[in-house]
Amino acid sequence: MLLGYAVNRRLLDIGAAYNRRLILDHVVNWQYSAEILPVALESDPVESRTYTYTFSGPPGMQTETEQLIYAGACHAAPGSGSVPGFYSYTYTATCERRWTMGEAMSPAGFQWNFRPRRKLQPFLVAHGGYMFSTRPIPVPQAGSFNFTFDVGAGIEIFRARTRSIRAGYRYHHVSNSDTANQNPGIDSGLLQFTYSFGK
Repeated sequence: MLLGYAVNRRLLDIGAAYNRRLILDHVVNWQYSAEILPVALESDPVESRTYTYTFSGPPGMQTETEQLIYAGACHAAPGSGSVPGFYSYTYTATCERRWTMGEAMSPAGFQWNFRPRRKLQPFLVAHGGYMFSTRPIPVPQAGSFNFTFDVGAGIEIFRARTRSIRAGYRYHHVSNSDTANQNPGIDSGLLQFTYSFGK
């Protein structure tokens, strides 16, 4: 956690990238890089509570049940309470995860491959963009539209002149830049695997 404070979140992205060479010399291959992620899944911890209410008064004692979902930290413990003269209640709580579907795009990005004449090339990468989700994340008071950026490093192995495999690690940040009532932010460490081909 560097910039966000929404803990215990998970992120899974599936998509494609477009890279175009900008500068190539014997030291670095500097490329423009853009990513589109039609599948961007975000997971939040939630607490599921089942309430049982007991009402007093005529025509006698009556009971009723209700299930509620609370986003945020989960405490799997039973509880009880009452409103004197009206009803009493008990509840049981369980911890679950809720996945939210979204899509993302990072149109502003760069990749720097070092030792570009070698088969094994270390690289640095950075992107900026947005993520849209089907409901507010990571809490209900946050927004469905969030800004994203990532920075990372990895290794690219060329199997042929235009074919390679990349493996890397990224620090990834999601937040709404205070465009909603709350902006807790999500920090993730992402492992990325990419098969690259070109002309």
